[in-house]
Amino acid sequence: MKGQKISDRYQIIKAIGEGGMANVYLAYDTILDRDVAVKVLRGDLANDEKFVRRFQREALSASSLTHPNIVEVYDVGEDHGQYYIVMEYVEGRHLKDLIKKRGKLTLSEVIDIMLQITDGMSVAHDSYIIHRDIKPQNIMILENGLVKIMDFGIAMAMNSTQLTQTNSVMGSVHYLPPEQANGKGSTLQSDIYSMGIVMYELLTGKLPYKGDNAVEIALKHLKEPLPSIRDELPNIPQSVENIIIKATAKNPKNRYADAREMHNDLLTCLDESRANEEKIKLPYKEFSEETKKTVKKENTEEKKENSKEKKKKEKPVESSDEVLAKQITKNDLKKQNKLLIILASIFTLLVVAITTFVVLIPALTVNKEILVPDVSGYTVDDAIKTLQDAGFTVASEQQKIASEEIELGKVVKTSPLANTKRTKGTEVTLWVSEGDTKITLENYIGSNYLEVKGKLEALDVQVIVEKRTVEDENAGENIVIDQSPKEGEKVAKGDYVTLYIPDVDKYPDFTNGTYTYEDVVEYLKKYNVTVNKVEQEDSTHTPGIVINQSREKGSRIVSGTSITVTVAKKPESSSGEGEGDVADEETCEESGLC
Repeated sequence: MKGQKISDRYQIIKAIGEGGMANVYLAYDTILDRDVAVKVLRGDLANDEKFVRRFQREALSASSLTHPNIVEVYDVGEDHGQYYIVMEYVEGRHLKDLIKKRGKLTLSEVIDIMLQITDGMSVAHDSYIIHRDIKPQNIMILENGLVKIMDFGIAMAMNSTQLTQTNSVMGSVHYLPPEQANGKGSTLQSDIYSMGIVMYELLTGKLPYKGDNAVEIALKHLKEPLPSIRDELPNIPQSVENIIIKATAKNPKNRYADAREMHNDLLTCLDESRANEEKIKLPYKEFSEETKKTVKKENTEEKKENSKEKKKKEKPVESSDEVLAKQITKNDLKKQNKLLIILASIFTLLVVAITTFVVLIPALTVNKEILVPDVSGYTVDDAIKTLQDAGFTVASEQQKIASEEIELGKVVKTSPLANTKRTKGTEVTLWVSEGDTKITLENYIGSNYLEVKGKLEALDVQVIVEKRTVEDENAGENIVIDQSPKEGEKVAKGDYVTLYIPDVDKYPDFTNGTYTYEDVVEYLKKYNVTVNKVEQEDSTHTPGIVINQSREKGSRIVSGTSITVTVAKKPESSSGEGEGDVADEETCEESGLC
């Protein structure tokens, strides 16, 4: 809940994500004065020992990894039965959102992103930790282009002895390695396959395999070759396609040994020395071929078994002596069966007796769970007496909390909460009202957010500033355009107020030596800015590179306007025959060299 503190340290601000195992919250670390992300194991799973072990293993695996491209883990703990992990709070967006918004990315962008992913995963693979769920949804990209790998939620140390459920298929089926689809365990090469699929999606803007259900897609990963990326994008260098072919090989033996090997290949894939690289040939037979052989072998063995059954004939006619011998044997067997029945009955009675003493009697004598009484509105003394009469102990220290409904000095709530089941003797903490200490918010829209922030923080109210895209191109850069909570609502000390300011895009430095005219056009396309081109002879810059721009770096980009960029042009050689020859006046003026 908003305002709740975990371990009396991490104050919840808002929910920012939900997963199959845990929910993620933005929280404020009251000790280190910073925003953090807190992942809390879902309440319905907290009593499941198997899930708790997996959740703790996530923390142990992730906490050992330190790298700029991996989300950092700060703390691990348990509070009143809630298991949690405190992580670095990353403000960015998932690669999946980026793909949905832009479609395919440029080759240079993809190489940069994949270099960061493989660099971060190299640290994990060096520690023999497998992520097991590499996909765009688990990779964040910040505004400055930094990539962060998240959620080692099903990561597993290869030397771990407790594999159990962790070996089951957990990752998204669209990025599922064939060996996992076939029910086999994961290796470092499993992450390589998933990274290859991510690279394919970033370049093409779509997934290589589609189907009506998860099983159909998994079978395609297992049996169908990856569609050629050069059929989709003919201009992609063969060296880049070779990386994807090697990473997404069906047979793990054909893939990179680990993320570091893939990273090193990405470093040189755009070098001129690899411009004429031939299409890679995989040395080992692909996994799909082995699967076909396995299926064929199983079918052959099944046919053999059926053939043996059909060859069984009817029993031959027996002689009278054989019939008599069998009858005698049957009589002996009947006697033996009676003895066995008597012994089995005695054994059954013993099992029932043992079960009664060992299982049922302790179960009847164990402490039963009882409901925590609702003591909200009680005085502290009355609440303590009520809880103790019900069989609970009461913590000596009480927690303070602001309340509009409950008067000063009376109980607001308990921890554990009222009407939840706990065993007798459980310690209960009282939360006592400090009265209505809340502050009524004013209308801050139109004010400078820095002034508002200072004013609220002086009242011990925490302030979050978020940027929001606006259609009004004249909106002030630092002016509040919205707020949450709204005017007239109340907040307590320590609560959070969010101020929204315009997300203003600014012109970058196009003259830094890396932008061509085409790059500028592509960059400003989404802003609907017209780009005019002027060529100028310049021997100090590479031809085609932007050397001047009409709008200053850092100035605001306004939709529907235009910008003029000057592009370097190679100087024309002199056509005169002697030292005294001079270009005519018109040519001289046009060149700007007079």
